[in-house]
Amino acid sequence: MQFQTTATFILASASPRRKELFSQFGIPFTIETADVDEQSIAVVSPEQYVRDVALLKARAVAANHPEAVIIGADTTVAFNGILLHKPSGVDEAVTHLTTLRGQQHDVFTAVAIIEPNGTETVIVERTIVQFKQFSDALLHAYIATGDPFDKAGGYGIQTDGMFLVERIEGDYLNVVGLPVASLCEQLVAQQLLTLV
Repeated sequence: MQFQTTATFILASASPRRKELFSQFGIPFTIETADVDEQSIAVVSPEQYVRDVALLKARAVAANHPEAVIIGADTTVAFNGILLHKPSGVDEAVTHLTTLRGQQHDVFTAVAIIEPNGTETVIVERTIVQFKQFSDALLHAYIATGDPFDKAGGYGIQTDGMFLVERIEGDYLNVVGLPVASLCEQLVAQQLLTLV
């Protein structure tokens, strides 16, 4: 498929995974990271938290680019309603992954779209992930790769973290960090993208 647009798009994300996924649309875009304090957002629920953080990022970039369509996103992992952020070190990575071992958890990604006219739209996608009852040896081998430390929940499903996963229910790309199908549907509905 091919898309076209007359809009100027800015992806408000430093994530290389989101950059790669957004590039699937085949349209020009630039990247500008938002320097925001995610800890300033109070947590009422995982859905609300990712929604508010995605908007915080998008608004920070939109303030400097009123002519552009800004795409901000945030992903979080929640277990029994508790957020598991990016681990700060080995101990926290062990705690996260031990908590999730053999259990189901939720991955929420929110995508905020801010148009030049100020219209704000947010979509929130949920995917359920079931982890295997993996061994301590596998857990420590995975942590030793260094992969967990820049990822919510302490794992990447598209990297060696795949060895921890038994199954998923929902959008795989949502777990990677950008629900491309839902975002596409929304951008087309808002006439920011058209199929050619």
